Amino acid sequence: MAEDKEKKPGRISRMFMVLYDVWQFIGRFFKEGFLPPYEGKELMRQCYDIGYRSLLLISLTGFITGVVFTKQSRPSLAEFGATSWLPSLVGIALLRTLAPLLTALIAAGKVGSSIGAELGSMRVTEQIDAMEVSATNPFKFLVSTRVLAATITIPILTFYTAMVGMLGALLNVYTNEETSWRAFFSSALESISFLDVTASTIKAVLFGFTIGMVGCYQGYNSSKGTEGVGKAANAAVVTGMFLVFVEEVITVQFFGLFRN
Repeated sequence: MAEDKEKKPGRISRMFMVLYDVWQFIGRFFKEGFLPPYEGKELMRQCYDIGYRSLLLISLTGFITGVVFTKQSRPSLAEFGATSWLPSLVGIALLRTLAPLLTALIAAGKVGSSIGAELGSMRVTEQIDAMEVSATNPFKFLVSTRVLAATITIPILTFYTAMVGMLGALLNVYTNEETSWRAFFSSALESISFLDVTASTIKAVLFGFTIGMVGCYQGYNSSKGTEGVGKAANAAVVTGMFLVFVEEVITVQFFGLFRN
């Protein structure tokens, strides 16, 4: 019993130390990320790596999601003779929840792990220390550019996912009801409000910032050699996905206040 009491303060203190390190890490990003000199070329390269190289996976996932969601929703609406509401249902579901969440989860798995592993390997091989010795700011070059790139590209990919998902839904609706693409998109867009677009944009920005920040933090502070690189990549994925779901719950509750 005495040993357990001695261990608990240590665990609590370590938790607060981690939270303090995270807070300092975020504060350093806002301090250095928007001040000159700017790493424009590296930022564009990271946007290419995070955005363009994720298009194929996101395209397949978004299209399949649109087809499956439409197929699964049709029987429920058919029971009430409301299959004509299907385009509106798909449009609202994709833009409000499915597109931001799917894009964020894919990015957390693909981008978060890549950032964590890349920065982790640079840390354990002392490349980051070498950049500091050579009068280069490694935090600005490695962390700020990746976080900004994720924050910029995830919202763009979110709306791309919604568009591809709508195409998948259109294919399913046309196959079953032979609805024209003009009638489909007219019905789908009528149900989407400015608040829906705003909420999805804000959620996507938060998701992108979180994924980039978690991946950079885990990789930048990794240790213990190659084992630490693996742990950094794994922690970046798990922590990023968990925080995405937490932010999803909070943002849904927040923007729900404006819909009532």
